[in-house]
This record gives sequence, C-alpha cells and structure tokens, in this order.
Amino acid sequence: MTGRWNEASSGPLGQRRTSPRTRLVRAGFAEVDRASSCLHDEALSRLLPYAQAPSDDGGLDPVRARLVEEIGQTADPDLALLSLVRLACAVGPDGEELRVLLSPLGAERENTDLADPVVGPARETQARDEHRRRLLAVLGASRALGDFLASHPDHLAALETAHAIDAPCQAPVGAVLEEAVAAVLNADDGGRARLEAATAAMRVAYRDRLLAIAADDLTSSDPLGHIPVVVERMTRLADAALEAGLMIARAGVGPRAEAVALAVIAMGKTGARELNYVSDVDVVYVVGPASPPGASGASGASGAAGGPVDEDELVRLGTELAVGLARATSATGREPPLWPLDTALRPEGKDGALVRTLESHVTYYERWASSWEFQALLKARPCAGDVRLGAAYARAVEPFVWRASSRENFVDDARAMRRRVENESGRVGREDRRIKLGPGGLRDVEFTVQLLQLVHGRGDTRLHVRSTLSALAELSAAGYVGRSDAAELDSCYRLLRLLEHRSQLYRLQRTHDLPSGGDDLRRLGRGIDRSVMGEPETLWATFTAVRRRVRALHEEIYYRPLLTVAATLSADEMTLSPQAARERLKAVGYLDPDGALRHIHALTEGVSRRAAIQRQLLPVMIGWLGRGPDPDNGLLSFRLLSERIGGTHWYLAMLRDSRAAAQSLCHVLSGARWTTERLAERPESIAWLDDVGELTARDPAVLRSEVRSLLRRRVLTADDEPGLEEQATEAVHAVMSVRTRELVRAALADSLDGVDPERTARILTDTTDALLDGVLSLATGMAIALRDGAAAVASGPQDDGTWPGALARHAVIAMGRLGGAETAYASDADVLFVHDARPGADPRAAADEAEAVARRVVRLLSQAQPHPFVVDADLRPEGRQGPMSRSLDSYADYYERWSAVWERQALLRARACAGDPGLGRAFEKLVAPLRWSPDGLDDNDVREIRRLKARMEAERLPRGTVPARHLKLGPGGLSDVEWATQVLQLQHAARVPGLRTTSTLAALSAARKAGLLTEAEEADLRGAWLLASRVRAATVLGTGRDHGERVEVLPSGLREIRLVGRLVGMAPGRERELEDLYRRRARHARRVVERIVFGRADEPRPDAAGPVSRAAGVRPDGGGRAGGDGGGLGRRARASSRRKAGAADGQRAAAAGVSDRETPESPPASSPRRPAVGPSRRAAARRGSGPYPWS
Repeated sequence: MTGRWNEASSGPLGQRRTSPRTRLVRAGFAEVDRASSCLHDEALSRLLPYAQAPSDDGGLDPVRARLVEEIGQTADPDLALLSLVRLACAVGPDGEELRVLLSPLGAERENTDLADPVVGPARETQARDEHRRRLLAVLGASRALGDFLASHPDHLAALETAHAIDAPCQAPVGAVLEEAVAAVLNADDGGRARLEAATAAMRVAYRDRLLAIAADDLTSSDPLGHIPVVVERMTRLADAALEAGLMIARAGVGPRAEAVALAVIAMGKTGARELNYVSDVDVVYVVGPASPPGASGASGASGAAGGPVDEDELVRLGTELAVGLARATSATGREPPLWPLDTALRPEGKDGALVRTLESHVTYYERWASSWEFQALLKARPCAGDVRLGAAYARAVEPFVWRASSRENFVDDARAMRRRVENESGRVGREDRRIKLGPGGLRDVEFTVQLLQLVHGRGDTRLHVRSTLSALAELSAAGYVGRSDAAELDSCYRLLRLLEHRSQLYRLQRTHDLPSGGDDLRRLGRGIDRSVMGEPETLWATFTAVRRRVRALHEEIYYRPLLTVAATLSADEMTLSPQAARERLKAVGYLDPDGALRHIHALTEGVSRRAAIQRQLLPVMIGWLGRGPDPDNGLLSFRLLSERIGGTHWYLAMLRDSRAAAQSLCHVLSGARWTTERLAERPESIAWLDDVGELTARDPAVLRSEVRSLLRRRVLTADDEPGLEEQATEAVHAVMSVRTRELVRAALADSLDGVDPERTARILTDTTDALLDGVLSLATGMAIALRDGAAAVASGPQDDGTWPGALARHAVIAMGRLGGAETAYASDADVLFVHDARPGADPRAAADEAEAVARRVVRLLSQAQPHPFVVDADLRPEGRQGPMSRSLDSYADYYERWSAVWERQALLRARACAGDPGLGRAFEKLVAPLRWSPDGLDDNDVREIRRLKARMEAERLPRGTVPARHLKLGPGGLSDVEWATQVLQLQHAARVPGLRTTSTLAALSAARKAGLLTEAEEADLRGAWLLASRVRAATVLGTGRDHGERVEVLPSGLREIRLVGRLVGMAPGRERELEDLYRRRARHARRVVERIVFGRADEPRPDAAGPVSRAAGVRPDGGGRAGGDGGGLGRRARASSRRKAGAADGQRAAAAGVSDRETPESPPASSPRRPAVGPSRRAAARRGSGPYPWS
C-alpha cells in the first residue's frame, strides 16, 4: 500500500517514486499517452470518487492508481480503459449505477465514520468490487460487448453476480428471452414494425445474458475447467433464442401457423451442447400437423381445428416459419444478428427442401443418405419448437446412427472425409493458424471421438452421448482410449476451444483461426495465463505444441486397424453374445468352439478395466487369430499372456492403440508356439511388435558391451567356493537373459515375416559369441578368486573382460554351426578352448587355470535356468579323454602328428568367437595350412570321405524314418550340401581365396564364381540348404519342440504341416505342398552332391566350365603347391595322414556315427600312432545321426 499512497504525497526526502508512465507500462498498457489522457477524461473523472487533478509531478492520485491496477489485470488494459471511458460518456453525469460501481476505488482514503451512505456495508462493497472486476474483464476482452454496453448502458446490471446466468434468483434464459419478445408482441400495434421490435428485443436480451456468461468465463480461476460450463450455457442461450425466434416467426405468419407443428433439430456443436460464443448454429427442420390439445401422438392426420392438412401446405407453412426464424436470428436489423443459421446438414444439403416431414426424413436416411450424414446425426437434438415432433424425430433417427458403422467402407469413408476437410480448408503459402480444421485442431479430436463412438457404440450404450468431452470421458472409462491419452486429448481440446472462444469474443465474429497480430495474441495470452502465455511467442509455441500432440494422438487412435475390422462385425459379434460367438468361432476355423468360448468368458468377465479393454479387442482378435494355422492354441496363449501381464499399464493399451501390435501378436500366437512360450517368459518383448525396427539384429559390439556391463555390476566378493558359485550363477542368469531376449527377437522376426535362416543365424551367433565371451571372463574371475582370494578380483575385470591376475590368456574357438555363423534355435555350441601362458607364469599352473576355466564355462551354462545352454568341447584333440583346454603349442603338436582328413574337415568351421582376440587369431593362423592345405585331397582322402559319407547315410538315420523326409541326414539335406561344400573347400581353398570361409552359403557363392559350380548347381545346393534350414527352424517355432529327432524330420500331422507351412511362407490351404516342394529341391541338390562327393555325374562336365578343375579326385596339377606357402604343419599333416590311411580305415569306419552332431566330436578310435580316443556307449546313445564319422 505504501507505493500507492506515496504517489499522491511528496513523502519524506529521498523517497523513491514510480512515475505514472512506468506504472502504466507495468500494468500492461501499450498506448501510454492515450491511457494517461483517458484516465483524466472529463466524463470518467465525473464518476470517479474524490476525483482530483494530477499532482505537480504528474503522479496519479490513489483512485486512479487503484483503477490502473485493476485494469492491469484484464486481457487488454488499453481496450478496457478506452471502453470504460466510452461507457462513462454514454451514461453521462447522471450515470448513478456506474458511479456507485466505481465508488469503492476511493474507499481506502475515506473515514468509515463519515462514509457515503451510497457505499453501504462491507458486503455491498465486496459485491461492487466483484461487479467492477467483471465489468473490467469484459471490457478488456471484448470490443463488441463494450460497444453493446456503450449503446445499452442500462444493461450494466447484467454483470452483477446476482444476475449471473445461474444465480439463484435469476430467471432461466429461456424465460428472459421469451418475456422480452412477448412484451413486444403483445403490444396493440401490429405490422412489420412489431416484428422488428420483437427481434431487436430478443437480440438485446440475448446479449444481456451473453454478458453474464462472458463475465463468469473471464473471471474464472480455471478457464480450462470452465469450458464445459461456457459451452453448455451458450447452447442454452441459443436454444432460447431459437424458441424466441420461432415465436416471432409464428407471429409473422399469423393464425395459419397454428395448423403446423415445427420442430427445430440442432446439429453439430449446438446439438452436442458445446456451442462457441459465435458459431454457425446448424439446424434441421421437421414439420407436421399440429396435434390437437390433449393428443399423445407426435403428429396427426389433422390440424388443430380437426380438418385434414395437406402435406404441401404443411411444407409451405413450415418453410415460412423457418424463413421467419432465420430472419429473427440472422438477418440485419436494428441490433446486430446473433449468428448464422446453417441448414446445410438437411437431407440433400442445400439442394434439398428446407423443411420435411418426419416420414420424408426417415425415407431419405433409409435409402439415400451417405455415411457422413449419419456421423452428423450423432449430434442431432430437438432444441426448439414442437416437443413431441422433435422427440419422434430423435427416436426415428437414432437407430440409423448406431447402425452406420456397419455400412460398407464406413471407416474408410470417415477417414477420407477428415482428410478432405483438412485439405480444402488449407491455405497454400500461408502460416497455418487453423484452430478448428487444420491438422492437430479441434476437428482431429472430434472426428476421433465420433468414429470411436460410432464403431463401438453399437454394443455399448454408454457411448450414446453427444458432447465431445463427455464422450471422451466415457471412452476412457470404458477402456476404448487409454487414460493418459484421453487426459491429454481432453486438456488439449479444452485449450483449443478456449483459444477459439477468446478469439471470437473480441469482435463477436465467427472465426476459427488464431489471430496473427501481436496485440491480438498478447490479449489472448494475458486473458488465459499471463505468466505462461503473456507474450505472442510463448502463446504461439504453446499452440503449435498442442496441435502436434493432438495430431499424434489422432493418427495413433483414428487410424487403428482395430476400428476398420470392428466396423465389419455385427452387433451380436461386437457384444460377444454366446450364440453369435460360437457360430463365428466355427466359421473362422476354431476346432473347439466351446473351449474357445470358455477362454473368452474368462477374459471378458468382470467389471475391471482389463476386462473392458479385452471386450473391445476380442471381437476383432478372434478373427485375426482365426487366420492363423492354430487359432485354438492362439486364443489359449492370449489368455495365458493376459492373465500374466494384463494388469500392466502398457500391454492391453498397446494392443488397443497400436496400428500393428494386436494383429502381429495374433499372427504369432496362432502360428508359433515356441515364440509364444518365450514371449510369456519375456512379456516386455511384446512391445517390439509396435516397432519393426526392434526386430533387426543388434550390433555385436553393443551386445558384448552389454554383457560385460552386466558382469561388472556383479562383483565376486564371496570368500568360499559355494558363495562364489552362487554369485556366478546369478551373474550367468543375468547374461542368459540377454540371450533369451535375442532369441525372442529372432523368433518374432521369423514368426511375422517368415523364417529367414541368414537373419536368424546372424542374431543368434552374435548373441552366443557375446554370451561365451562374458561367461569365459566370469569363469576366469572365479578361478582367480579361488586361487588368490576374493581381494584379487575385487576391482572387477578390465574393459575387454580380461583379468590382470590371470596366469594365461584364454580364447574360445567356435566350431560346427556356431563356427560357420549358422546357429539355429535348436543349436548348442561346439567349441575348442585354447590358452597361452602369460610371460613369467608357470606353464603347468597356467594349464591348470585354463582347465578349470573351460570346465566351469561348460558347467555354468549347462546349469543355467530356465533354459540350459549346452557347450560341447568334444571336438578337442583326443576327444573326451583329452584336456579341455590346450596351449597353441599343444594344438600344433597334435595336428602335426595325428590329424586325419575328418579333422581337417571339422576345422573348416573353426572361428575365434570369444576371449582374447589375439590368441584367437593365432589359433586360426595355426590351423590355416591344415584346413586350406595347398595339397588339396589325394585319392586316399577322397576314398575316406566317400566311405564315411556312405556309411553315415546307411547307418545314422533314426530307425523308422524315411530317408527322404529327414532334413539333416536325408538325400539332398543339410548334411549333403555341407559335405559337398566342404569337399570343394578342402580341394580348392588354397587356390580360391573365396573358399576360405566358415560359411556354407559364402563358400557356395565363391565356388560358383571360381567355376567349380555352375549357376544352376549353386542354386540347387543353396535352395535345398535354405529350405531345409527354414523348415527345421519353422518346426521349432511352430511346434514348440527344440530338441529330439522330430525336429529333423518333415512334419506329418495336419496341424504341424499347417504351422510349418505358414512359417516358411506358403499360402493358406497350400501347406500340404511343403513335402513335395522339399523333396524336389532335395532331389536336385542330391545330383550335385553325388557328382562332387562320390564322383558320379549324369552327363560329362564341360572342360571349360571354369578356371579351376571340378574333378572330385586328385588335383590336376599332380600334387604341386599352389596358392602360397602351405606351411610345414600342413605338409607334415598330409604325410602323416597318408601313412595312417590304410591302418586307420577300419578304426575310422568303426568310429562313424557316435553323435548326431554336424561337427566332429572326437578323433577316430585309437590307433598305434595316436592316443586312444574310443567313443563311449553313452555318447553313442546320445548322438548317432551326425554327418561325420566322429559324431
């Protein structure tokens, strides 16, 4: 208060004063000079209490200072002050009502004992303060309402709280307008002047009540929360104006109008009770004969006088009434019109009759109406005129509304109409300021809500509401829209409506665009929240942010595939009535409809939000599941998933809202049992269905980094071995979760897009490499902790996973499918362990550490839960009787002295995959001369390979299995293609660099480029290998079996054939062609295999087929070196192999078939020149179907 008082007095010496100009600027005035002049305007000064001249220094007196402070709280202080001066001029010096309203401005300077009796008690003063606040708020926000008060100052009382629209003692708006019109119409004088006077009286009464509505709105502490109140009051006021206008129209038509019953049906925002300050009032007219007094029908066959009424006469009289009503509300006159009265939504639009009978309306909607017209009828509401006729119209058209979505292409038509409205209302080359029709505008919210209402409202009467916000609340409560999405749409819609209202209120003109002027934007922002949107830039930023969010939600919800499918269902199917559900389940392919009904009942019973959302999803998902090969299991799986994670906030919401997730999940559940089981273990993976980018392979470096990070967070701190084992088990569980996640990633991709062996192998191989790298590091840390104590590993491993306290470097060499980067779902890991003692370390101690590390890796992974992972090291030298890990020198010695041709073949797949990279590369360099020997294959080697291959084909197939149906060991199967490829590699890799690869497909491609295979031969081998791999993977995914002999055999049962056929990409109904397709591919591949491996060919091969000889026997150069230095190891190994060939043939043959592996498990049985490595009976029982004699 000191500041206000100090301006009026000089105050003590040195007291700081605020200049009037500064005070005006701080209050928000832009035109300071004009504001200063207005403050001292003569008309205003006469009404201000204790008006006095400015002080010598130009300061403001306390009355004007307080007035400035109050005006500074308005949206536009300049406008408010200017309009107040105009009002003061209008009331003149005798404007006692305005004088009393301004008198409290000087109350603080008055002595209460000498107070003017006009001021009254404190309660009256508070009422006047509130009245003045409401007046200034209106004057600062609306130039048009300021003009109205200046021209009708006697309506100043409309702004009192006692005269508010819903004040206890205030008459309803309908009564106010009716009374104003009746007072004029009941006057004695008649003629046109009476109608014009009645029209003017109605419009003045309308704006009187509009003042009260605007005052409540502009002084509300929560303008967003007040939006529903404003639109409902504006609708009431419009209804009253229509009723009053109809009175005027009847007075204009005269007694003839008594024979006509006219009902005014509100449409659009008026029908929904959400009218703006100034908006088109959409109406439709229904005409009928007036009912006689006491009649209960909506319309009769006779008029009030009892005589028959001609329909043409009814329509003519009804048209006169409609034209008179439009003239009363919308024509120019003494008072400005209220709003445009729009009848374009009537049947046939502007080309149709202005009024129709009820029967004519019904006939039109039955026979000719377009889909958009039923969407418009959603808002239809009788608002004025004949109550009975209006109610009859509402009853007649309501069924059309809720059947509309079942019309052909209804959803697509609705979406096309939204796009058309958006495009046609746009302005090329101009900044998009559309609040209503533009992208992210009000129409996006309204169309979204209406489409959901029309689709789901057939089976849910809770959605039979007209208001957008009320419908949105019901959609959220019933689970059709997520609660967070509904809350965002609600708040955004309110803000957009608020901006629209305040833009219209300024001039009371119809506009749906945000103004572009800085002053206009500032007025809007200050009137809403000056702290957030007080400046044009911040208001514009808020507006664009809201539109972006609305657009995103609109596109997410409005274009749900669920809506398109749901719209095609019948009402019974929508509500899942038992009989309709049973019939539909049979029709779409469920084998056990009763069992499926039990699942549906379990999913949809109850009143929980989960049950509500599932009641929406299931009518559509039943059909999507029915498209799969096993819908019964799909529905069961959906039930199990929902029972497990249905209570999470994201699962059902994602299925409901996503464009693809629900349909993709149905595809997986009904066609891939193994994938479904893994999804249940990692339900968060379901979220990937909403983003196809999540199903691509991850960077191997990222996977290794993730595994190492997991292990670094799990420090080995226990002091004893059981404690360390427990900590290691927990760490392995965390690392295995990464593998499970990547398995799910690959399985989802294969289940949705069809099995792709190369993509799957890439994902699973990279994951397995990262897993082995992490567990190798963990096992090394355990070995150090057990030997040196927990303190030795307290700091954790280094960034590359190695440990400073280790006695040796350790590496894992991948073999078999893992080495070839061809890992499948049912694959385990064939590996070799290699170590190299660090400088200064005892080699024996280093070997002991390496042995412990290798065994611990195998044990930790084999004991992992819930899915153990088998790491097989039986391919190591001396097999199971040899050490688990060897040094480089030990490997070199063994391969130099004892290697046989089958070991060379096994080493073709050797690839360093984990551990020390330098050590891994050293091993690869060590074995390179052996597997890619420049000597190729001699006659003995070729005979040995043929003998082993023939014996494998004869003895290794499981009993009772038709060879041609075995994917791995049958003719033309995986083993055939891989043996043929490996023979080419053994023969020619020294001369063809492209063959120096561990990948089967890469080697085939290199062989074709080198001329070793024709394009047709390469295509036959590649096609057979890929198809066998796809069928094998599809068998795992479809049946859920990832081990056992049946995984390797073509499916025979009808359900399994359908599952596997769909997963490999066969069309529905043609899955039985799978076996014929596979046998044909395998037969073509077998011919190529026989030529390469067994030297048999159907026809002579051309000599000029390529740069390298394709002979299956001895190299054409007679054994000379080619392709670089073969190394001493390769030459000595070849010589040793030749010396042992004759003696070892028997042992190799006897050793054939001790495993079902595709890669060597151990050397052949013992011979006089090498350690004994005879296979055990247990190994023979476990294995026995592999392609190699050692397996």
